[in-house]
Amino acid sequence: MFAAYVGRCSNKVKNIVERGAVKKFAEAIGDPHPIYWDEETGKKSRYQMNIAPPTFPRVFDYGIIEGLNLPNKGLIHGEQQFHYERPLFVGEEVFCYSKIESYYEKQSSMGKLGLLVVKNYGEDEEGNVIFTSSSTIIITEAVRKAMAL
Repeated sequence: MFAAYVGRCSNKVKNIVERGAVKKFAEAIGDPHPIYWDEETGKKSRYQMNIAPPTFPRVFDYGIIEGLNLPNKGLIHGEQQFHYERPLFVGEEVFCYSKIESYYEKQSSMGKLGLLVVKNYGEDEEGNVIFTSSSTIIITEAVRKAMAL
């Protein structure tokens, strides 16, 4: 069903690591470390500035992969991994896009499941990769059937 999308990418979208958004995100995940929000702590750190929490890229816009129309309901978040070349710095611009890495199906007690693996990229202005994240989206048989209608 989604195998035809493997290898497709979205266009790059500019995102900004905004100080207020970083502070709210850190509060939401329960991480009170001042490296994320206190400017003095950031200046005294080895980075000499504030950084974003490791899972902060979840809030970025990665663009749209043309033709890939996943439903808003019924999907299961399977797993997610992040890999960093360096931290995200508060105030910087990050250019993000997604790529469909793979699609495969597995039989389960809930019927046939579709597993869609999406890799997200965040780059600096020069095109250097700052981070990648990989997530697996589980598409149940019921959702797949509803999409086929």
